[in-house]
Amino acid sequence: MKIHMIGVGGIGMSALAQLYLLNGDSVSGSDREASPTTELLEKKGLHVHIGHSASNIPEGAELAVYSDAVWADTPERMRASELGIRQVSYFEALGEATRGRTTLAVTGTHGKTTTTAMLAHILRETGKKPTAIVGSIVQDFGSNFLSGDPNLFVVEGCEYKDHVLKLSPKVLVLTNAEWDHTDWFPTFASMQEMFRKAVMKIPADGAVVTNPNDKNISSIIAGALCRVADYTKEFVPELLLEGEFNRMNARAAKVAAKAYAPELQDADIDAALRTFKGTWRRFEYKGITESGARIYDDYAHHPTAIRETLSALRAKHPDKKITLVFHPHLYTRTRDLFGEFAEELAKADRVILVPIYPAREEPIPGITSDSLAEEIAKKNGNVLSLHSFDEIEADLRKSSSAKDVVMTIGAGDIYKVANNLVKN
Repeated sequence: MKIHMIGVGGIGMSALAQLYLLNGDSVSGSDREASPTTELLEKKGLHVHIGHSASNIPEGAELAVYSDAVWADTPERMRASELGIRQVSYFEALGEATRGRTTLAVTGTHGKTTTTAMLAHILRETGKKPTAIVGSIVQDFGSNFLSGDPNLFVVEGCEYKDHVLKLSPKVLVLTNAEWDHTDWFPTFASMQEMFRKAVMKIPADGAVVTNPNDKNISSIIAGALCRVADYTKEFVPELLLEGEFNRMNARAAKVAAKAYAPELQDADIDAALRTFKGTWRRFEYKGITESGARIYDDYAHHPTAIRETLSALRAKHPDKKITLVFHPHLYTRTRDLFGEFAEELAKADRVILVPIYPAREEPIPGITSDSLAEEIAKKNGNVLSLHSFDEIEADLRKSSSAKDVVMTIGAGDIYKVANNLVKN
């Protein structure tokens, strides 16, 4: 099939593109800018058009797959409509690609990507040969895609826009549940209801792996038709990754592996977990600046994730001054979790904010990084709101030393600051 992918640099889209290539499809793609994922695709032989243009649609295209960041009025989507080309979203396409195959899906507010990667790593190391689509570049795979058995999939299932409901897993990992994607879920109860629908889709011979004692989870799993497996008490060995949150991810991955393949031995699973190296933008150590400051980068973009990541960073560097450089993601999330963001960010020794990464949204009056900085200042006066990456880099080169640890944090492209601080 001849497939054109609009927004192919998206982390899920780029993994799906690799699956299509493996299946022998003719694949083309475009994105608004170059990125580590577009570079990865180029190395695999998929040319990526930078910039959206109607002319990017190849002659004879039969299917157009688009990411959530691509609107219906994007030139390529409009051209696809004119040509009568079938269009599907990323998760619709992923649902079609995995339908009829044994699928293990990981969803939840936090820890999806790491748990998905750990689960795929366990199954690969124990000889199960999974095909995996992960929401980050996995160090152990050198990609966000792992080629394996075409009838066994390990995939990440996002809750946004009810995407996970497009999948048909036999094993569903629900890592945890907190209110997020507030532009889609008006209340936490609406989000819980979506997760409940996902649980009810699991067949009787399948399993839901979760924390059944969590008050946010109990109503979600009530009436489940399948077995509910508690991951919280599972033993896991010492990991290469930092933080108790990663140990919880490992527990979930281990129980999910055994839910799929009960014959697996704990010792073999633990051996795999001990070697897992981690993923891009998850507590990733970048290096040291010329002045001696240690630089880390993390994808955390929810107050709970910030709290846990900062706690792990402080445990690793108890004698260092910690600066968080935070890139808020979405106006709605910043608005709806405003107080929680201020509370958790204020726990750093120093905070630098960059303007909100809007992604798919229009600005909301009064919701800015400047207003968030004012709220943080009520608890921690050592906060700055700067208006460009260049300003942030200049400040950190001047102000940081060997006594400092700096972590860029957020779901936008703030990682570029971390890269430049180390490179330069």
